[in-house]
Amino acid sequence: MNAPRAARWPVPIGVAAERAGVSARMVRHYESLGLLTPVARTGSGYRQYAEADVHTLRFIRRARDLGFSMEEIAQLLGLWQDKARASSQVKRIAQKHIDNLAERIAAMQAMQRSLQQLVGCCQGDERPDCPILDDLAAH
Repeated sequence: MNAPRAARWPVPIGVAAERAGVSARMVRHYESLGLLTPVARTGSGYRQYAEADVHTLRFIRRARDLGFSMEEIAQLLGLWQDKARASSQVKRIAQKHIDNLAERIAAMQAMQRSLQQLVGCCQGDERPDCPILDDLAAH
């Protein structure tokens, strides 16, 4: 049985994107936002990504999966790369994000309750009367 071949670096954008679990389009987008430092290019202009770049892309993907904004991700990346950081700074960003999520969840639950009430009032039959449309038109 052959041992797996060692990863060869640098790699083109498609390989880097695949290894990070993002699309090549998103890699270019993250670069344009400054979340990923400009990478080396071949003589013909093709981007070449190092292992550290792929690691950064994975960090960004995970932060996006957790719902952090691009601004928050930029802050978190800066802190991740700053070995002299205080963890309190990271915690503050995460806690603010949790608080924001809680507000959004509460708002969505209120919407759900309102819609459930409206649906409960609607006969859902062949008549044109519809409390759902009446409510939408009233606001």
